[in-house]
Amino acid sequence: MQIPNLVDTHAHIYADKFKEDLSAVLEKAEEAGVNKIYMPNIDHTSIDGMLEIEHKNPEKYLPMMGLHPCSVNKGFEKELYLVEDWLSKRKFAAVGEMGIDLYWDKTYFEQQKEAFKVQVEFAKKYSLPIVMHSRDAMDEIIELLQQLNDDNLTGVLHCFTGDLTQAKKLIDMGFYLGIGGVSTFKNGGLDKVLPDLELKNLLLETDAPYLAPKPYRGKRNEPSYVAIVAERVAELMEKEVEEVANITTANAAQLFKPTK
Repeated sequence: MQIPNLVDTHAHIYADKFKEDLSAVLEKAEEAGVNKIYMPNIDHTSIDGMLEIEHKNPEKYLPMMGLHPCSVNKGFEKELYLVEDWLSKRKFAAVGEMGIDLYWDKTYFEQQKEAFKVQVEFAKKYSLPIVMHSRDAMDEIIELLQQLNDDNLTGVLHCFTGDLTQAKKLIDMGFYLGIGGVSTFKNGGLDKVLPDLELKNLLLETDAPYLAPKPYRGKRNEPSYVAIVAERVAELMEKEVEEVANITTANAAQLFKPTK
């Protein structure tokens, strides 16, 4: 099914899992109605591949620049110097993917917090939104944002999997929620959250190649599956899928609007 006017606001299409058939994946996304794909950076190892894809169609494949929390370690300052060097040289869609991840390892929690704060300052300096990753760290991120938020900061909590209270705290601070394949999971929890939210606060995403929606759960995710997410959001919020596509795409255009 094609749903015109879709945007995948978060997809790692430069990942190795797409090396063999990227052209086919991108063609399939276009056939599904996906007009733009936003690419979050991970660290210095992902920059070249990401920018190569941007070069194919700079209006359609839009890169971000940031440092993923799972790449924060003892030498994270060098990574952040590289991030700012890139931000100073050219435009990116956002500062990201940044955030806090306490799922795998809490060893560098303090460094992750410092990297988060530094990247928020980059976003304010370069008038860019932030794209945040959170795993086992929703309350920690909300606490950081409450300290750092002001009229010069905007962004999205990508792959939102929190509860309604957390959702409302983020929305009240002016942040969007990125909704992806977890919305289709039986025990994902978003069936208890989305009915009480408004489309004006949501973005659609895949996080490809990760977190594929049903019926592809456990397999490689890809941008065309954002159509499945749109259908699930429409079902849970009792909306027409075209309305979901149009409003979330307008939200993405507003969040990622080019700056001077």
